[in-house]
Amino acid sequence: MANKGLKLTILFLFIITYEYWSSHVQVVDFTYTGSTHLVNDVFILAGQSNMAGRGGVIDKNWDGIPRPGKILRLGGDLRWEDAHEPLHIDIDVNKTCGVGPGMAFANAVLRGDPRRFRVVGLVPCAIGGSGIREWSRGGRLFDGLTRRAAAAVQGGGEIRAVLWFQGERDTLNISDAELYKERLRKLFIDLRTDLKVPLLPVIQVCMFYNLYSLNSD
Repeated sequence: MANKGLKLTILFLFIITYEYWSSHVQVVDFTYTGSTHLVNDVFILAGQSNMAGRGGVIDKNWDGIPRPGKILRLGGDLRWEDAHEPLHIDIDVNKTCGVGPGMAFANAVLRGDPRRFRVVGLVPCAIGGSGIREWSRGGRLFDGLTRRAAAAVQGGGEIRAVLWFQGERDTLNISDAELYKERLRKLFIDLRTDLKVPLLPVIQVCMFYNLYSLNSD
């Protein structure tokens, strides 16, 4: 009789523990079911609208040419899927996203060394209109990037580089423009530290403007 009571007590505790665990612990499935290939090489896409993509939109939709099983994207739900334009459709949700440099970059990587780069995983993180201060450590955009980067390597992939295309927002006033270089340098250091890749390459798009006086000879 005592053994029966003990078994009932253990069963009751198991049920209570399971109910608590299932209601408080979020289990995220990072499995990509559309291909048998694992993501080997991860590239993070960060910045503002130029990276998120604004061109090539027809009736709020753009469907580029995908390469099933070779180029994947980490969606807003942290699941891998075949990559196609617009890459940031469920990331930069307040804008109508279009063509950015992400897909062209991934295709160039595969063409350049198809044996080394077997499956390329793109991690869209760019947000249109964002300034460099919004990307500082501890902020929403920085934390979102690091969270998505951690999810991207759950299957054993490796972060190869960060593609950074941002800066137009910080040209609106002279103080932000003057502080931009130091803020950007700190951002890159913080990313390398938090992603635990001390020598992580950062591929930065630079824009140059020729300023001259209309009255000059």
